[in-house]
Amino acid sequence: MLDLNPDTVRFIVDKARAFHVKEAVTIPEEPLSPSDDWAQQILADHIDDPVFQELETTINDLEPDQQVSLVALMWLGRGDFAMDEWTDALRQAWESRNERTAQYLIGTPLLADYLLEGLDQFGMD
Repeated sequence: MLDLNPDTVRFIVDKARAFHVKEAVTIPEEPLSPSDDWAQQILADHIDDPVFQELETTINDLEPDQQVSLVALMWLGRGDFAMDEWTDALRQAWESRNERTAQYLIGTPLLADYLLEGLDQFGMD
């Protein structure tokens, strides 16, 4: 069961799309080198962007279990887990949880698409 309001997910999807379509936002699929913290570098350039701030605040304001569900939902939509592996996805997301959940999610290319695909798998399109 999804422990997250679908309307909240849709709000995050809308903000993620608004942020990622900006011309100056470039998030490479792969870092230039294994030591590059590329997602942090890209997002740091946009720290004053109001859409970024609203998206980051929305994710940070979620309860820890909701943040875990959001990450697991993104993984589900990305194809890292199947619907019958939802419990495993939640467990791994909980074990991976840290203070940078918002930055991790925002720095994920196609975040909005993955979240919508995850909702669709729950029958919440």
